[in-house]
Amino acid sequence: MIMLSCEFHLTLKIKYKQMNKRKWLLIVVILMSVTFGLLVGNLLAHKHLRGMSPVSLPRFLRVENSKTGEMLGIINREYVDSIDSGALAEELVAGLASLLDPHSVYIPARDLAEVNSDLEGMFSGVGIQFNIQQDTVMIVSVISGGPSEKVGLLAGDRIIAVNDSNFTGKTITNERVMKNLRGKKGTQVKLTVRRVSAHENLTFAVTRGDIPVNSVVASYIIAPETGFIRVDKFGARTYAEFLNALATLHAQGARKFIIDLRENSGGFMDQAIEMANEFLPRGRMIVYAKGRSYPYFEAKADGKGTCIDNPVAVLIDDFSASASEIFAGAMQDNDRATVIGRRSFGKGLVQQQFTLSDNSAFRMTVARYYTPSGRSIQKPYTRGKVSDYAMDLINRYEHGEFYNADSVKLKDSLVYKTVGGRTVYGGGGIMPDIFVPRDTTQYTPYLTRAINAGYLFEFAFKYTDENRETLSTFKSWQDLKQYLDNQTLLTQFTNFTATKKLEAAKKDVEISKNLIINTLESYIIRNILGDSGFYPVFYLNDEVVKKAVSEMMKK
Repeated sequence: MIMLSCEFHLTLKIKYKQMNKRKWLLIVVILMSVTFGLLVGNLLAHKHLRGMSPVSLPRFLRVENSKTGEMLGIINREYVDSIDSGALAEELVAGLASLLDPHSVYIPARDLAEVNSDLEGMFSGVGIQFNIQQDTVMIVSVISGGPSEKVGLLAGDRIIAVNDSNFTGKTITNERVMKNLRGKKGTQVKLTVRRVSAHENLTFAVTRGDIPVNSVVASYIIAPETGFIRVDKFGARTYAEFLNALATLHAQGARKFIIDLRENSGGFMDQAIEMANEFLPRGRMIVYAKGRSYPYFEAKADGKGTCIDNPVAVLIDDFSASASEIFAGAMQDNDRATVIGRRSFGKGLVQQQFTLSDNSAFRMTVARYYTPSGRSIQKPYTRGKVSDYAMDLINRYEHGEFYNADSVKLKDSLVYKTVGGRTVYGGGGIMPDIFVPRDTTQYTPYLTRAINAGYLFEFAFKYTDENRETLSTFKSWQDLKQYLDNQTLLTQFTNFTATKKLEAAKKDVEISKNLIINTLESYIIRNILGDSGFYPVFYLNDEVVKKAVSEMMKK
């Protein structure tokens, strides 16, 4: 994960220090989302722009040129303490990027591969999903066909040493785990693990290989003739994965589709364009973009899509941004889909990546994109004030927008019309056709504390670990859920939290029991069957999904 500038973090620390504890979880989620948006941006559709050749640092950053270089030279020669001029230059470049707009960002060379891998759809590693519990790396699942599976690593194994060096304790972080497990394809890493069923520690030599990063994380029949597809990012392979999902669902009898883009921060523009093309008649505008030095670009449907006449619903929320908004905007402006959920993030800027001479990168905003009706959905920002921009979602939350459509303030001066004459608004995200508020009716102080402490995930892993042999006999989420429905998960969980000194009030348990059971079952099923089993269970009581299914039943 790339580091934001020190000034940005200091500003946020000052602003948030006075806030009460209840808001911290929301703030963390928002900042993670905004940070991800700052990193991945909305890259250009044109393939040749993904591999820009290295360029030299601008002249004003060279030591021998201009005021900036002159100051760096004076600091290097005369400053009272010895100083790392390279590190200072890194902060200078990062600060310069932050003065432009909230989505222009500098990425140091050491972080570029990791930042790119999430969207490129592939990275090199050992092929496990892990979680850190009690200062130990727990293997949650082993990727089928991956390097770890080939040597015999199993879900439930605890990694205790890497290359014969201790790998437990409070210094273990997600970043440190990924740094040690990821690496160049063909290189080897030695993992020592503790396995519940083994009397001695086991050692495996794992040769790193290509690991796919899927962006279509779920696709299944959710109701009669209705297929559900969740896309959690727009990476280099998203369209291909999406086509596969469509074809599979078609073969299973789907003729209506729900496309879930909630919490999808965006990615490659061309993937969103290709996806929209599957649903739009020939000649319909999908998106266009223009900038001061950027040549006008537009994308129109070619009429060769496979679902031009199929009913569609698109799900969005406060964290749907960038390429997600391009897709949702194209479908809404062409009156092609019912958009359901909450107002989207509001990112209408396009970034282009420039590789610098030291293999670092500068992702700079070069254009604005517009939906077919002419809307720019970019929300307002003040140049150089990233912290104020990050506060927007917090302001929406405090204003009540997450819970009441009437709290959403849209500018009457930014009114546009869809192809069918419906009114839509620009200047701040995509407003859904059907608003569904955030559901908090089952949240209680007990559940909130359990969530914040990570107890639901911890218990689900513990339960899976202790019952893995039985749970692994089930091959479908339906059968596994039926089995779990007959277990005493709620009682076991409240007993578990009691050992953590979190007692459950009877009233709180009664209010939250359905949500607790659903969440625990979802996590346990994910530990056994992966995301393909997780989402069908997790979304059984999701109000946005239920509304979408209801709308599709009318079609």
